[in-house]
Amino acid sequence: MDGQESIREDGLGLIAGRGIYPVLLARAARRAGVERVSTVAFVGETDPEVEKLSSQTEWLRVGQLASMLRFFRRSGVSRAVMAGAVAPSHLFNLRPDLKALLLLASLKVRNAATIFGAIAKELRASGVVLMPATTYLEEELAPAGHFGGPPLRPRQKEDAGFGFRMAKEIARLDIGQSLVVKQGTVLAVEAFEGTDQTLERGGGLGRGKAVLIKVSKPDQDFRFDVPAIGWQTIEMARKSGVALIVCEAGRTLILEKERVVRLAEEVGISLYGMREDGGTS
Repeated sequence: MDGQESIREDGLGLIAGRGIYPVLLARAARRAGVERVSTVAFVGETDPEVEKLSSQTEWLRVGQLASMLRFFRRSGVSRAVMAGAVAPSHLFNLRPDLKALLLLASLKVRNAATIFGAIAKELRASGVVLMPATTYLEEELAPAGHFGGPPLRPRQKEDAGFGFRMAKEIARLDIGQSLVVKQGTVLAVEAFEGTDQTLERGGGLGRGKAVLIKVSKPDQDFRFDVPAIGWQTIEMARKSGVALIVCEAGRTLILEKERVVRLAEEVGISLYGMREDGGTS
């Protein structure tokens, strides 16, 4: 019996963060035949739309770890998916319970990987396995090669290869997962500020010919950390003067893919998927 068949039998636990991502995942799970979705939603973070797709919903403050574990035990789920961002820097600053405080105190290094990794261990100890955040959304992963907007020009293909190599290196160093290049020059590197600000800085310098590259880390934990782009990324790229978006094929979620591709066509931004081996097919 495979994992998704098991989820259909005992239902799916959903830890829902910000944005459209949790809503898309809940819809995909329903389409796949999951009859029972038990959702943990966070006050001030989660889109209320996800409640309409859930069999039961527990609204919690960020940091109420014990309450989340109790809810999943009551719900009888043995597998869960974490979808949507909850900023790690804010993870335990809203009414943290004792279990959350003890978990945080046990970490020598506090970042996204350690915090969410520790939560995954707590879930597992409670009988709940945290599944990849791409579960039920495999068809939304970026394909290899050109998949939207105008075909790439030769110079853009060169920048795609160059930028991809540079982006994988900053990802390996855990600096960031995106950068902006133009004609073989790195214009902006993502760090703590996020992709949007990187786009603004790099796109302004690129004067309409910049290329955004987005990749995964070598040790990316896809249970809670998946590179993603959505229609807002296309809009920000347009405003910033980015002409091409390159993402890692098979390891980047395209949220609302049809909408993203349609918007890219409308505004003339090319979309391109690349693999680490350099392949595009």
